[in-house]
Amino acid sequence: MKLKYTILYVEDVAKTLEFYGKAFGFKTTFIHEAGDYGELDTGDITLAFSSLKLMSDLGKNPQKASPDAPIFEIAFETTDVGKRLKQAIDSGAQLVQDVKQEPWGQTTSYVSDMNGFLIEICSPVKKT
Repeated sequence: MKLKYTILYVEDVAKTLEFYGKAFGFKTTFIHEAGDYGELDTGDITLAFSSLKLMSDLGKNPQKASPDAPIFEIAFETTDVGKRLKQAIDSGAQLVQDVKQEPWGQTTSYVSDMNGFLIEICSPVKKT
């Protein structure tokens, strides 16, 4: 078995896909004609979005994310954290934590998107 994709619930799938394209450079690989579901090419694992309305219609009880009380984070790895952080902020992301050198040998920063999802922009962990 393998992790194939992760689906996050959002108000507006098309706007979310557009944001992730501008902020992080991901390409949209699929959007349903109804606009309630879409996918991004993020590498080995697909990041997908489904509308809160669709999930409610399917009998689920989706909740909105909150960057003040996150229950998970999305982590995007890059070799230039500062450049990618600026790109994300210039695209509308909200700064949560500026670039920081961590004691375990990694550079991290955090933003939130328009849906309230916490996103880590980080370097690979340096192996000692």
